[in-house]
Amino acid sequence: MSDLVRTEKDVRRAVAAARGQGKSVGLVPTMGALHEGHLAVFERARQECGYVVASIFVNPTQFPPGTDFETYPRDLESDVKRAQSAGVDLVFSPSVEEMYPPGDRTFVEVTGPLVECLCGPHRPGHFRGLTTVCARLFNIVQPDRAYFGEKDYQQLLIIKQMVRDLHFPLEIIRVATVREPDGLAMSSRNRYLDPREREAARVLSQALFEARDRFTSGERNADSLVDAATRAVAAEPLVSLQYLELRDAATLEELHEVGRPALLAVAAFVGEARLIDNVLLVPR
Repeated sequence: MSDLVRTEKDVRRAVAAARGQGKSVGLVPTMGALHEGHLAVFERARQECGYVVASIFVNPTQFPPGTDFETYPRDLESDVKRAQSAGVDLVFSPSVEEMYPPGDRTFVEVTGPLVECLCGPHRPGHFRGLTTVCARLFNIVQPDRAYFGEKDYQQLLIIKQMVRDLHFPLEIIRVATVREPDGLAMSSRNRYLDPREREAARVLSQALFEARDRFTSGERNADSLVDAATRAVAAEPLVSLQYLELRDAATLEELHEVGRPALLAVAAFVGEARLIDNVLLVPR
């Protein structure tokens, strides 16, 4: 059964006790509203670590003005039960004041190409909020490994960059995207969708899969792959495309031909919900 703690002091005490028993520590940062995708990440951490910590914190600095911070789904009691079911040992759910004490003036920010494309221009300040809160969580929990889902692929690369640059002594583990039976990537924001929007949202994964099929059949031209996916999304009137881009999977640089591993990524609004998804294209 997972313990629920609210303060840095209690986290450090619990983790120290686990380390005193010779256990390795895994951390899964989340913003709650847990779903099967989160559970898959918890289970991966459970397989590889003796002690698993899940953070549940809706981080205000990740929400640019006008986005859904106030309405983001929150159900701590249900989330703790779901974490327990996946074998999480400790749930850390701090207040905003615990993570950002009065007088706080410090941020951690990755700059450069990784944050200047895809979601970066559309969500100003989002990645600075992400890296700041993750740096604080890493310092509080001091895990051996931290686990992130592949659906948030740009986030994953940015966190890896921060960990390298700041010499955090931990390994970042990538966990494959978990999908609904019809292909839609699992997301906490899927619960915003009404039935018609939920049906329409399938087009995002379908478009990515269509482009991936073209790639598997031999297409290597980036424009052709992007155009095929864009046309598929445009056919669904309830979906408003924000971006659909093909980028180098390691650097997020633009590609014209897929001669090395590439990321085909999409962001779109379906009703009020902003959804993201991606597939990797890996040449043989």
